Amino acid sequence: MGYKTKVQLIKRKTSEQWYVNFPMVLAQAMEFKQSEEVEWVVTEDGTLILSRPNAEKRTAVKKTKTGRI
Repeated sequence: MGYKTKVQLIKRKTSEQWYVNFPMVLAQAMEFKQSEEVEWVVTEDGTLILSRPNAEKRTAVKKTKTGRI
């Protein structure tokens, strides 16, 4: 199952910032922590990959209210 989201642009006088927000259910399933550092990688075919170099290793699939993630 996929989750759709929109890319947002914030324009300021001297800069632009682009934002992609994660749906809450996805952030919970990924067990994100506040202020966690992540790294974006763009592959040759244009796929965007979010890497979590400091994340703890997960050993089991977590169940949510809506089903397995």
